[in-house]
Amino acid sequence: MNVMHFLTPKAEVDYITDEASVRQGLEKMRFHGFSVIPVTDKDGRYIGTVTEGDFLWALYNNGTPDLRRLEKTELKKIIRKDWLAVNAAAAIDEILSRAYNQNFVPVVDDRNMFIGIITRKAIIKYLAGVKTEIAEK
Repeated sequence: MNVMHFLTPKAEVDYITDEASVRQGLEKMRFHGFSVIPVTDKDGRYIGTVTEGDFLWALYNNGTPDLRRLEKTELKKIIRKDWLAVNAAAAIDEILSRAYNQNFVPVVDDRNMFIGIITRKAIIKYLAGVKTEIAEK
């Protein structure tokens, strides 16, 4: 199966650049109700993901939550590098193993440009649909 079947394209995904401040990241996540958000560089290459936990550690490590300090701290200082992306040509097994541990799997092209995400929800919906069709036969 082609992984692009599951892809939510970049144009429909909220993400943030690594040059944004920690405060901007927090505000974006709060506005959208996210617990995690993909991060790109200014050219659109996927570089990592930032989670609520990453923000909490940034607040903790900076001492008291001072909004002025958060405005000066760039996201690139707190990004998780272990939230791995897959290439658009990846095998479904690779995506499933990543989706097991991540809410979504970032997808990149051959140049590591962020092209979208595959959500765990999309995979589950597909699998539930397959099981339903099999049960009806």
